[in-house]
Amino acid sequence: MTYNDTFSDRAGRSADAKKALLEKLKAAPKLSEAELAERKAARLAREQAVEDERAAKLAAIEAEKAAIEQAKLDAEAARVEAKRVAEEQAAAKAADKAEAARAAKEKLAASFMLPSKGSESRYPARKGKK
Repeated sequence: MTYNDTFSDRAGRSADAKKALLEKLKAAPKLSEAELAERKAARLAREQAVEDERAAKLAAIEAEKAAIEQAKLDAEAARVEAKRVAEEQAAAKAADKAEAARAAKEKLAASFMLPSKGSESRYPARKGKK
């Protein structure tokens, strides 16, 4: 290609190059049916391997998601159980406290009670007069 080439010169060289390329392609040996079948089988095997790998990855992802979800459910169940146990302990503590308060109240009330008429423990000398 020179500086003074015209468009028709460049178009002619392009056409010659295309013809040479076409002749080279036609001269290439043709593949036999066995080679074509072998290539097709290899391609199909590669595609199947890629598809199997994708399926395995998807299964692993789904299993991981299921494991995460199960862990969340287990954690929630443990939290609920811990809350229930804490509530039971609080209720038992409150019941014990109420029982202790009732017992203290009865003890206090008993200490302020006047003895019955039959009981003269304050004045033992009066016991014999009856």
